[in-house]
Amino acid sequence: MHAFRPFILLVASISFGLGISLPLMQFEKLYFFTETPSLISIISGLWVDGEILLSFVVIAFSILFPVVKLFTAFQAVFLGEAAKGWTAALAKWSMMDVLLVAIAVFAAKTSGLANAISQPGLWFFAISAIAVAVSVSKMKPANTVTAKDDLQK
Repeated sequence: MHAFRPFILLVASISFGLGISLPLMQFEKLYFFTETPSLISIISGLWVDGEILLSFVVIAFSILFPVVKLFTAFQAVFLGEAAKGWTAALAKWSMMDVLLVAIAVFAAKTSGLANAISQPGLWFFAISAIAVAVSVSKMKPANTVTAKDDLQK
């Protein structure tokens, strides 16, 4: 698993870029109007509509937080022990970004205003979150000592 972590992080980085720029969902309204917004266009739409606080929340949890997760995962894989503590702390919040997008999709589908169909951006976004989680799985934080380590001393 250790040898594949750099490749998995590369897949996560590319998937994240595609996930925020490709359409997330296709919304069909009244069978005549369709929209296929990306995460970036959703955030800009919130900003233009005057929903500044909501746009900051979406930016924080759907763009900035995943970038920080990717950065710390790269540090943990390539720099080793120094970043593993941060990676373990962020792992507890690892799927919040996907949850936020899922809530938006659920709200659109249950409102009855639109029929929502998933698009490639949603899948790339999910692949990125899962790939980061897989790449840092089974990493021990920097200062943890296992029973096996105790016996070797």
